[in-house]
Amino acid sequence: MIAALRLLKWMGGLLAALLVSLALGTVVPRPLTSTAEASVGGESQVLLLANPIHTDIALPVDDEIRAAFADLVPSGLPVDMPGVDYLIIGWGGRSFYIETPTWGDIRPLPVLKALTIDRSVLHVSVAGPIDPGHPTVRPLIVTPEERSRMIAAIRESFIRDGGLPVAIPGAAYGADDVFFEAKGAFNALIGCNTWTAAVLREGGVRTGWWTPLPQLLDLSIDLHHGA
Repeated sequence: MIAALRLLKWMGGLLAALLVSLALGTVVPRPLTSTAEASVGGESQVLLLANPIHTDIALPVDDEIRAAFADLVPSGLPVDMPGVDYLIIGWGGRSFYIETPTWGDIRPLPVLKALTIDRSVLHVSVAGPIDPGHPTVRPLIVTPEERSRMIAAIRESFIRDGGLPVAIPGAAYGADDVFFEAKGAFNALIGCNTWTAAVLREGGVRTGWWTPLPQLLDLSIDLHHGA
C-alpha cells in the first residue's frame, strides 16, 4: 500500500511538472525580446497547416521556391510541374511518419518509437490551391527576407549525399510526395512541432519557448506574434 501511494505521489508530481512546463513553454516567448523589423520590398504569405498532433509549413511556389528546391526534383517530387501552388514540408519521426499515412494505420511499434527516440525524416509534398480560411490553416505574413531565412533553415534540415537531399526509396503516401533523410533525432519532447516553431522563428514569427503540440504552438503565436 505504501509503495502504491508513493508511486501515485510520484506520478502526480511528474504530471504537475509536465503541466507547468507546457504552460511556461507556451507563455515564455522565444526569442525573449521582439526582433520585428519593418517590411522592406513587400510581404510574403506562408501557411501553417495543423492536425491534432502535427504541423507542416506550406510555401507558395514561385521562382524563388523552384530555384531553392530544384534539388528535390531528381527524387521525383514535381516541384516545377504546372499547377503546383504550394510546397508543403514537415519534419518527424521516421517510423511513425512513414508508416502512418492515416489514423487507421496507427500501430503500436511506430507509436512506441515516437514516444521514445527515432531517426528523423522530412516529408515534402506538392499541392494545388489551399484555402487560407480553412480551420486547419493559419496564414502568416513575413517579409521576403524572412521567408528566405525560413527556406534556408528548411534546406539545412536535409541530410545530403553529393549535395543532393537523400530520398528514402519507396517511402511516400502517393505520387506527389517524397520522404527524405533529415538531421536530428526525434522524440516526443523535441518533435515535429518544435521543428516547425524553429523554422517559423527563422522567419521572424515569435513563438513560445517549447511548444510540442500544435495547439500550444498556435496559442503561443497568438500571444507573442499576433495575427
